[in-house]
Amino acid sequence: MIERRDVFQAIADPTRRMIIQKLAREPLNLATIGEDFGISRQAIAKHIKVLNECGMIEITQKGRERFCEARLEQLNEITDWVNESRKLWNYRFDKLDKFLKETKK
Repeated sequence: MIERRDVFQAIADPTRRMIIQKLAREPLNLATIGEDFGISRQAIAKHIKVLNECGMIEITQKGRERFCEARLEQLNEITDWVNESRKLWNYRFDKLDKFLKETKK
């Protein structure tokens, strides 16, 4: 069974979030991405694979090196989800507030 990956999986891990932040500034090669992390190149490669499968980054070959570039359009899915959740919770809290005011009377 093939596992479907989505943007929520991409941002679920703090290391992946930091990689996205680095790549949002500029495209980087794989070696440069891993410089600031205290983890193995293999671990970085796994994070890069997840980000690529989620559509958060694009990998291009330039000579002997592979460069990664952020594709932040995917974050719109998160923004949409947060906005819809906010509307729902605001509605629920408004109803609760109204109920509490009515029970005080």
